[in-house]
Amino acid sequence: MPDLKLQPYIYCYWELKTNQALKEPFNYKVVADGCIDIFFELNNPQDNFVMGFCKKYTEFPLANSFHYIGVRFFPTMFPQFFNTNASELSNRFEHLKLVSPKTASFISANFEPQQTTRQIKALFDNYFSELIAGIKFNQDNRLYESINIILKNFGVLNIETDLNTGISPRQLRRLFQFYVGDTAKTFSKVVRFQNILRAKPSVQSLRENKLFFDAGYYDQAHFVKEFKNFYGVTPCKAFHR
Repeated sequence: MPDLKLQPYIYCYWELKTNQALKEPFNYKVVADGCIDIFFELNNPQDNFVMGFCKKYTEFPLANSFHYIGVRFFPTMFPQFFNTNASELSNRFEHLKLVSPKTASFISANFEPQQTTRQIKALFDNYFSELIAGIKFNQDNRLYESINIILKNFGVLNIETDLNTGISPRQLRRLFQFYVGDTAKTFSKVVRFQNILRAKPSVQSLRENKLFFDAGYYDQAHFVKEFKNFYGVTPCKAFHR
């Protein structure tokens, strides 16, 4: 977790590393989660990247030994930290220096392979705490209320009728594209998908309890198709145990 004053903006700092070399290269699969991340290899911090909002799973071929560090921002926050349009980063990753040269330089100059997670957290906390002091965050409650409605309903709602926050559909679409990276409808689908992941259903419960109806899918085929798009495999393979 980041420092307390950063927690409204940054979801977490994360680490992905091998404790010993694998027998073969690792194919890392990232499922859709609605967030934007900064990430880099701690052994080569000069190469640092930003991963935008993704509406499908992404695969990264990694070596057989690695140590990745990342920063995951809450929806709407990355564009405000770095004054950039989130839709320009959607469904891809980009060199961070093209989006925020200052942050890319900070990572290049301050991170080293032997650092502990405590030291890494302290570096991030100090940097981002200084950064937010000079940011004027968007206070348009209509956007945040729309996001809140989607989250409270676990993504199961009618975008046209249920997001009545005093803003036109056209303007809402523009705000979501800029601050989140895609439409409110796509964001809702990702929220719905993430809610199913958190539920961790068994294959048996998926078949017997018809979870897909409760989650707003109109039939099983629709559920399987959308889940596979976000996760990369079918629900049966994902939850098989």
